[in-house]
Amino acid sequence: MELIKDLLGVFGFIGDIYDNIKDFFLPKRPFAWQTLIYLSIFSWLMSSLSSGFVKSAIALCGWALLIAGTAWYTTENPVVIPSTNMPIGALVTGFLVSAFAFRESGQEITTRTIVFWPTISALITAIPEFFEGTGTEFSTQVPKIEERQKIIVLVAVCMVISCWLQFGFVVNKWLEEFPSLQTDNIKRTFVVTTEPQLSKTPRNGGLILGKLEPIVKEQIANRPWSEVEQWLKSGNARVNSLGREVIETSLREFDEKSLWRTEARISSLDQKNPDIYKLDLLSVWSGPTSTGREYYLRKTCRVEPVNVSSRSDQVLRVAEIACGRSSNRIIGSPPAL
Repeated sequence: MELIKDLLGVFGFIGDIYDNIKDFFLPKRPFAWQTLIYLSIFSWLMSSLSSGFVKSAIALCGWALLIAGTAWYTTENPVVIPSTNMPIGALVTGFLVSAFAFRESGQEITTRTIVFWPTISALITAIPEFFEGTGTEFSTQVPKIEERQKIIVLVAVCMVISCWLQFGFVVNKWLEEFPSLQTDNIKRTFVVTTEPQLSKTPRNGGLILGKLEPIVKEQIANRPWSEVEQWLKSGNARVNSLGREVIETSLREFDEKSLWRTEARISSLDQKNPDIYKLDLLSVWSGPTSTGREYYLRKTCRVEPVNVSSRSDQVLRVAEIACGRSSNRIIGSPPAL
């Protein structure tokens, strides 16, 4: 007998689950929130089989029915977020409204969907406070003072959250389009930090010097010394022109390419031997920084003449060039010419 009672209890438990599922999905009356949800699913199915204006019109109806059905269900069964007066249903409805309002072709969820979601949810929470009554019989009202305070605080907090979300997307877009900003301490612009920050080398700045070095070597190495001296006299203009070509080619996928430039500084390396030159190749960043000052990277090269013998046993002087590694960031403008 005990076994039969246990089996009946199990079957009864399963039957209760079945009844709950049936009550959830099958409306007890024709005009219910389930009806609106099913109509929205039917509308989307029909829109997938249509095209042109008809497709857009049916899809619009589907969105409207989905939002109305979701709002109806969450209003009948409100669950409030702890420590707030915002129902969780308002978040769901607010997300659907935001997704519908800011959707784009081929993309249902955009950055604006996320940004405006909190503010729209707060407004949806606040709207019922301005009406009283149920069903088709309702009238407008001015919320009580304590309710007004709650509404103002809730909307203000959600607007601040939206601003921070937008700020996060903007900064992330900056870092994608201007990756050299990642090497700067942008925290000191927006956030006060007590941790020491290590200086980093901008990848694109080093890339420019890395691509520029072999081009400069090609124009100098093993060339007659007299030609190289003439090249060095106009070295800054030559390096600037060569660097612009390197930047346009190597950084074409980045918006920051217009914020980089190349320069050169030529000086005598040995006072006793004025024929030995120091050639500094510079990649200069003139974009935004936390200090408000530009910075540059430097690659130092040594240029000097060497004697070589030709087939006619004549001694010729040709140029030899050797370059070191790129430096870390140097804050400030390059030395004057």
